[in-house]
Amino acid sequence: MRLDQIAALAQPNDTKVLLYVLDGLGGLPREPGGPTELEAANTPHLDELARAGTCGLHHPVAPGITPGSGPGHLALFGYDPLVYETGRGVLEALGIEFPLEPGDIAVRANFCTLDAAGNITDRRAGRIPTAEAAPLAEMLDEIWVEGAGCFVRHVKEHRFILVLRPEAATGPNVDDTDPGRTGEPPLRARPRDEESEPTAWLLDTWLEEARRRLADQPHANMTLLRGVSSRPRWPGFQDVFGMKSTAVAAYPMYRGVARLLGMDAHEVADGAASLVPDLRARFDANDFAFLHFKSPDKAGEDGDFDRKVAVLEEADSIIPDLMKAGPDVILVTGDHSTPATMMSHSWHPVPFLIHGGRAQNDEASSFGETACRSGAHGLIRGCELMPLATARAGRLAKFGA
Repeated sequence: MRLDQIAALAQPNDTKVLLYVLDGLGGLPREPGGPTELEAANTPHLDELARAGTCGLHHPVAPGITPGSGPGHLALFGYDPLVYETGRGVLEALGIEFPLEPGDIAVRANFCTLDAAGNITDRRAGRIPTAEAAPLAEMLDEIWVEGAGCFVRHVKEHRFILVLRPEAATGPNVDDTDPGRTGEPPLRARPRDEESEPTAWLLDTWLEEARRRLADQPHANMTLLRGVSSRPRWPGFQDVFGMKSTAVAAYPMYRGVARLLGMDAHEVADGAASLVPDLRARFDANDFAFLHFKSPDKAGEDGDFDRKVAVLEEADSIIPDLMKAGPDVILVTGDHSTPATMMSHSWHPVPFLIHGGRAQNDEASSFGETACRSGAHGLIRGCELMPLATARAGRLAKFGA
């Protein structure tokens, strides 16, 4: 459904909805016929929610499409990512509360490592710690490019943002400079339309100077740019679903998605347990809460099957505390799959469960890919989850006469 159609059906009541996102939740077996990471994990609390609720699988974007984190989360909030599309740069900038102005171009950037031939050997510069990366970002903030103000702000570990403030209007439609693979050189900034040609020139000019300044660094000797974007103007989450909302996340990008949609977003430390105190402190004053747990995605991208199993067990351990906060409906899922065997995001469907509200149970006896495949909801698109959850909470009126 369109957002305006959902907004027309939204009706207030005193129920509360909780969205618990286990980033990169979906996975694949380590060996043929074996369990996925989620199926191998000991998750008694999630299994109980699944048995007492309803389950299914979702395509975050569309069948066969591998989603980025931004589109994956927009879908979970009910925004069709094929309609509401923006680059990660804006999300990162909003995540650290950078004061974006109209016309600004925001870019998500990684420090990376190049060899003597100029080829990428590590796209994340060994995930250098914040203590090493932040001073490098401050150094890059000194770069001046004719025709635009340039702002660099460190985000977390190897990540930072670059914001261009052009003197003349220019478009944001520029391809990433990250080829997505090692063994190749960074790409040039390539505009996808004539309006964005000045932006590509500004980015290439900035990159040349960044490379010169980072040349003597042992690991972070270059940068990769991704998600070139400007801030869109979209309907707010509360305007669509009629719920006052809060978001709790350790990583800035996820707070950025929430802020883009008008949510009140808060930073916490890494770890599932850190989510609980903030939920307790903020849930009473809100109708909807979004909790984000990053660790499954990181373990999957590192190719560490056993660690992903362990952090999924960590995610399960806080379920009793989350339920004590009083959600009437809880939706647990991921924004995409990150199988450890692939070491990357993938197109595979993501398990989900919905517990609470008025609904019959289904045949799913545990929370995992195989069990969710037999769930009542079948295989749906990610943007259909939020209407399901809000309907379970009695927050959607009848459609039509």
